[in-house]
This record gives sequence, C-alpha cells and structure tokens, in this order.
Amino acid sequence: MTDETLLPDACRRVLDGARAIGLDVVIEVLTESTRTADEAASAVGCDVAQIVKSLVFTGRDTGAPYLLLVSGANRVDQDRAAHTIGEALDRPSGSKVREITGFAIGGIPPFGHATPLKTFVDQKLLEFSSVWAAAGTPQSLFSVDPRALTEKTGAVAFEP
Repeated sequence: MTDETLLPDACRRVLDGARAIGLDVVIEVLTESTRTADEAASAVGCDVAQIVKSLVFTGRDTGAPYLLLVSGANRVDQDRAAHTIGEALDRPSGSKVREITGFAIGGIPPFGHATPLKTFVDQKLLEFSSVWAAAGTPQSLFSVDPRALTEKTGAVAFEP
C-alpha cells in the first residue's frame, strides 16, 4: 500500500474521484510500466482479461465524449460500439483525450475525469470478482469489483 501523501497528483485526483462516487480503493504505484494491458497484467500478476482499458471516443455528429471500459483481452469494434451508443465514433488525439479526462493515455482511470463521460463497460469484465484499472499514471493501478465500478459510474454494459 502506498502512503496517500506520497501519491502523485494524478493518483490523488483518482482517489478523490473514487471517494466522490463511493468507492474505496487502494492505489498501488509500481516501479514498472502499466501503460499497456499486458504490462499491467504482468505487474500485478493477473490475467490480461482482468485489466480495464479506459478508452475515450467522441461522437462523430455530436462531439460528445464517451468512455469505454474494455477488458484487456478485447478490442473495440467501433461499428458495434457505435450501434450501442447511437452515433458513429472517432478516436480523439492524445491531447484531446487529456483535455477531456485530465489524464494522459496509459493512465486514464474509469472515473474522476475533467469532463463527465457517458460510460460503457465490457461485459467480459463483469465475469471477474476483481479487475485492475489505471490510477492516473502509467505506473499506478487499483483493484476494484467490476460490478461496483459499473454501478458507481453508471456504466452501461456492452459487447465491444
């Protein structure tokens, strides 16, 4: 466990975001990178399917930002996701993602963003009793019950 006072600012914002929605999480800051799902799974010793990839898309027509919480074992079929969301999707640039979320790619958490995001969760994640998500930096993660995460974020289950 990492002393909260020693957490990087981005991690403290994630911790504050968790508390704001009623989740109690413990952020782990690691020495190795957790930027990719494979790196994160290796770092914490879990199956890659238990890693939450927080992917940001924008609506092609509305420009609305969407957050897709996807199992590390899955890829997003943009056409299928667009059908679920109700509009075609675009992948914004890294700088736009940072503007929307307040976090850099590789450390985007599932909540605590600068902009409220309509959130969708990969049904595969709901098969596990716990999953691991980014905690604000490319070296930080936290474990969480995916059903609690879904409930507290108001996420809609989908098949990526």
